[in-house]
Amino acid sequence: MNPEPSLLRRVVFASALYDFVVTIPFATPWTAEAVLASIQSVHHALGLSGEPLPAFTPTHLFFVALFGTIVTLWSVVRLVHPTAFNGAVDTAGRALFSTWMAWSLTQGATRALVVFLVLELAWMFAQGGVILGARRWRGGIPATAR
Repeated sequence: MNPEPSLLRRVVFASALYDFVVTIPFATPWTAEAVLASIQSVHHALGLSGEPLPAFTPTHLFFVALFGTIVTLWSVVRLVHPTAFNGAVDTAGRALFSTWMAWSLTQGATRALVVFLVLELAWMFAQGGVILGARRWRGGIPATAR
């Protein structure tokens, strides 16, 4: 199958759009606090195993908002420039994020993280598959997809 450059760009764009929607609520301390409280409520309402989220202090919320801001900005870069290179970097980041989520789950984190892990892995494989397919088909990243 020849993954067209337009398919590659659409997948990178779609993964960026997903990241934007999911991470923008974490980009301020106030919205992050609300999202974290919602995750804690889901944990309790569903009786999930693992440790529920703790109460977040202003210092915790600073770091959550810092990372939420960075990931939101990274998603904007990919929305504006959905290139194979940006998709490849993002795929590597998703592999790392997935590793840290899996590690957290093995350490007893709330099982609410499983939803995030499944979606992260799905985007990693979808985006990585299209990028690898383009490289195999053309012997490298197509110039039109850069």
